[in-house]
Amino acid sequence: MTTMTQFRICPTTGRKIDLAAEKLIKANAVAAVIFLAVGGLFGLLVALTRWPAVHLLPADWFYLALTAHGLDVLLVWIIFFEMAVLYFASAILLNSRLAAPKAGWTAFWMMLVGAIITNVAVLQGKSSVMFTSYVPMQAAPHFYLGIILFAVGALIGCGVFFGTLVIAKEEKTYEGSIPLVTFGALTAAIIAVFTIASGAIILIPTFLWSLKIVSNIDPLMYKAVWWAMGHSSQQINMAAQVAIWYAIPAIVLGARPLSEKVSRAAFLLYILFLQLASAHHLLVEPGISSEWKIFNTSYAMYLAVLGSLVHGLTVPGSIEAAQRRRGFNNGMFEWLRKAPWGNPAFAGMFLSLVLFGFLGGISGVVLGTEQINLIMHNTLYVPGHFHGTVVAGTTLAFMALTYLLIPLIFQREILWPRLAKIQPYLFALGVTGISLFMMGAGTLGVARRHWDITFADAPLGFEYPATAFLMMGLNGISAVLAALGGLAFIAVVVGSILFGKKIGATAPAARPQPSGSAVGEYGSAGTLAIPGTAVLVGVFFTAFVLYYFVNWKYLAEIWPLR
Repeated sequence: MTTMTQFRICPTTGRKIDLAAEKLIKANAVAAVIFLAVGGLFGLLVALTRWPAVHLLPADWFYLALTAHGLDVLLVWIIFFEMAVLYFASAILLNSRLAAPKAGWTAFWMMLVGAIITNVAVLQGKSSVMFTSYVPMQAAPHFYLGIILFAVGALIGCGVFFGTLVIAKEEKTYEGSIPLVTFGALTAAIIAVFTIASGAIILIPTFLWSLKIVSNIDPLMYKAVWWAMGHSSQQINMAAQVAIWYAIPAIVLGARPLSEKVSRAAFLLYILFLQLASAHHLLVEPGISSEWKIFNTSYAMYLAVLGSLVHGLTVPGSIEAAQRRRGFNNGMFEWLRKAPWGNPAFAGMFLSLVLFGFLGGISGVVLGTEQINLIMHNTLYVPGHFHGTVVAGTTLAFMALTYLLIPLIFQREILWPRLAKIQPYLFALGVTGISLFMMGAGTLGVARRHWDITFADAPLGFEYPATAFLMMGLNGISAVLAALGGLAFIAVVVGSILFGKKIGATAPAARPQPSGSAVGEYGSAGTLAIPGTAVLVGVFFTAFVLYYFVNWKYLAEIWPLR
């Protein structure tokens, strides 16, 4: 079972797996799934309240649920899982021992205690300040304290990751450059350091303000610095999910990137420019100069978009190249038709790629355009965009990777494989509806943070177009579908970990991999014969251009020049 006291040998990949890293991966992944379940429940309550025909919660409970939902799914679930990804991409993929396991456990417990403290603060009913927690709204002191503890724990976890990379390099556990997947994780960790530092800069003074030690926090300064954390935390997700996009085809199909150098350059663009997308939350603020807004939402942000476009080409291109090497060469799309769609890891990854590009990516560029942002900024279009990125993109990618972690790390067979096969499709269908219908309602002007779009108790009446009510009803139905998909995921994961058949040293830990499919292998696909991917990219660009200019036309119609 083990070659050394701290290692075991994976029966499928033949890799050395540090037992300390394995335990930390398990702990962080389990905590992540628990908070996904909690946050998903609050999200369902929010959606059912926004559905006019149901309108489930009163106002105070709605804002409590909205705060808890944002905290648990945008921050806690995702960063816990990212810690598992960092340990996997360093110790496991590099055949290395983990640096400072005790520090890793310190990080885990700080994150867990911090997340629980903040959730308790929210549930106590005096901290319904939503995910943004804008001042002068004030939460209980332990609301901010919990987030600070969580962030510091995550920072320590990043330090363990960096230390493991150093150990692997010094002990020569790999040859050449680090694998592309590890490079993507390194990108996420570097962005995380910036993100956490930004959070500390603003949340520590805000914590002192809640204790009456600091007399005042300037609202504009708070928003500008907070979004360097609030939005950049989603850029950590983006780098991590792209790394997973490369990892899963490598594990399942033996795929290699079309050009590792180009893919690494795209990750570098993320490090240099991706955080600037935070600017789209500040484009309506009068205290920030137009020069700053224009630079951050045009010239600089386009370089981050270029990085995503590169990944959007090379990931499906690597899949096509791998499939064609396996003999699927008939026609333009045989490689796609005969991809392993019954494998939930591959299906979830590919759905994440497509939905992130069409829903989150295109809408993100639209929101990041200063002029168009003015008509969408405080509408439901913004959370619709979030659900296209953080949920349809990141969460679905993390779910997909979990289907590989269960046999490889937890050493359990997948329980209820038929349910696992349909789960990514069910969840993707629900999330697609949520994103589309929220963006549609936002385009019609539906407010982002109001609990009742009928304004039934308002002294002055206001009516949205009838289509907006239809959109919110369809959003509610989509949320139920997404919740069912999320419940199926949790059932499969929890059931597999607790009751799945134990995989022994000689039993296969996952589907047999094609030769040369290890994530740690180097080199490029060695082919540019990817006509199917070229067509798909053309469809994406056509949709991108049409939607972009439709929004400019819409802006011209409601904001005419005289």
